[in-house]
Amino acid sequence: MIPNHTSIRLRNGEATIGAWLGLGSPYAAALMARLGFDWLVVDTEHSPFGYDAMAQSVMAILSTSTTPLVRVPWNDPVWIKLALDTGALGIVVPMVMNGEEARRAAEAARFPPQGVRSVGAWLGPSLHGEDYLTAINGQVMVVVQIEHIAAVERADEICAAEGVDVIFIGPNDLAASMGLLGTNFRENPAWEEAIQTVLRAAQRAGRPAGMMCLSVEEALWRRDQGFRFLAVASDARYLQQTAREILRRWHS
Repeated sequence: MIPNHTSIRLRNGEATIGAWLGLGSPYAAALMARLGFDWLVVDTEHSPFGYDAMAQSVMAILSTSTTPLVRVPWNDPVWIKLALDTGALGIVVPMVMNGEEARRAAEAARFPPQGVRSVGAWLGPSLHGEDYLTAINGQVMVVVQIEHIAAVERADEICAAEGVDVIFIGPNDLAASMGLLGTNFRENPAWEEAIQTVLRAAQRAGRPAGMMCLSVEEALWRRDQGFRFLAVASDARYLQQTAREILRRWHS
């Protein structure tokens, strides 16, 4: 089947860069996938993706060397099954609070005997090859999000959960759970200590850690700290930033 290039790079200790797809558009997914990102996340939690657009976006990304991942709306085996049945090579699971929730997400993403994913996928074998059903368990990436201060306190058990491949920090929800929403939380020492707590826990467990960054400068800084799965904003943010700069220069 199609190799998961991101998984290979992470196992080799390399840092990877990706972005979020939030416009709900397969066209945007196709354009972004041809820019050279290691991975892209089709976000069905906070974006207007319907199932058809999600599946079309995954297929558009699969035609490149970029790894297609889907963020599911919740840690639910039905959503995980539907996301992976598109042919996606991994899932991102929001608001994982403890080790048991992390383990359940990993089980939902894999066929028996390693997991409990239902065997009924036909698109996966069509897109990836006849060995899909026997090979996908070793290729699929399970990315769990730590994005609540209570989950930070359980970071060691989440990071050590069997079947979890990547730990990803959701900075905004983490800040909200700390009562910092509406503040300049990225400069708050307590918030930064929570970030570093998760990074240390992931490193102790031998799992790559990642987080959402607002700029490439921030991503490079986090890479130097030891993060290896870094997202730089989203298609929607790139569109807004470029349009704002055009208008700023026009009116200056």
